[in-house]
Amino acid sequence: MPTTFPDGRPAAHLRLDALDQGVVFRHAQGPARCDYLGAREASIWIEDGVYHLFYDGAGSRGWLACLATSRDLVTWERHGPVLDFGPPGSPDAATATSPWVIHDGAQWRMFYVASPNATPAPDFIPAFPYLTLSATAPRLVGPWTKDAQLRPFTTKPGTYYSVTASPGYIVRDGAEYLQFFSATSEAPPGGCVQRTLGLARTRDLGGPWTLDPEPLFPVNEQLENTTLYYEPANSCWFLFTNHIASESRADGTFGEWTDAIWMYWSRDLRHWDARHKAVVLDRHNCTWSQRSIGMPTVMPVGRRLALLYDGNHGGIATNMQRDIGLAWLDLPLHPPA
Repeated sequence: MPTTFPDGRPAAHLRLDALDQGVVFRHAQGPARCDYLGAREASIWIEDGVYHLFYDGAGSRGWLACLATSRDLVTWERHGPVLDFGPPGSPDAATATSPWVIHDGAQWRMFYVASPNATPAPDFIPAFPYLTLSATAPRLVGPWTKDAQLRPFTTKPGTYYSVTASPGYIVRDGAEYLQFFSATSEAPPGGCVQRTLGLARTRDLGGPWTLDPEPLFPVNEQLENTTLYYEPANSCWFLFTNHIASESRADGTFGEWTDAIWMYWSRDLRHWDARHKAVVLDRHNCTWSQRSIGMPTVMPVGRRLALLYDGNHGGIATNMQRDIGLAWLDLPLHPPA
């Protein structure tokens, strides 16, 4: 496949451009400075007609999962962190972030990113390994209670998820729950770490998950974080994910940054073709972030699909000082020609 990246990772040559509305959620406005250094990695859910936005707040002690609510996706009430750091030495001692949730019929279950490592102050950017832990709550606003005894899944040496095995979108398919988790493996000589998406399966949300031995996409696709939308008009699944781009450095190595949101499509939830993809949002159609475009989350609203994502103002690439934007796709959704 032709490529526009110097290390040979594939490009997406089709487009289905979202219409960007711009920033709808700015950092540094949460209670107790919970997001004064940034707000990113949004995931959107609805309960009782209210939108619930979980996001990573970069605060004075590190990054934690925070919550904001809205009835219009523009005006937000900020509630602060819903999780806290674990005790020293625990898997979530340095971060408890990026939650994905599902209702099991009796309560909400959360699967969140944990790590015992982070960069030094003041940024405290979560560092590898990225692990998956869980929590429960009666309502989306909480209170959320961690399940310290449950380890849903974790990294495994020698696999495509040897460095990270972090949570993603969850859907029920028959008797099974499927989770589209983010996976990272070690870098080849002279290259970058390899990122892709994998499929985890369980019949019990309160028990362990089984991870498929092969990823959903080749590791050189360089993808992380995903959300899904099912289009009943054509019985097609659409998977939105964050693409990682590369560039050459003067010393011969490669630099990386989150450059775009890609969309894949399939009629089979368990099988995806890496050729069936298109760019949905990047610097060409984003109105405010011309370089960094981060994790997507989608929600149908009337006859449109709302797409929330994070980015930085202007042409910089950094994990800090991020805000959350909103873009739109018309429904019903169809693959590009």
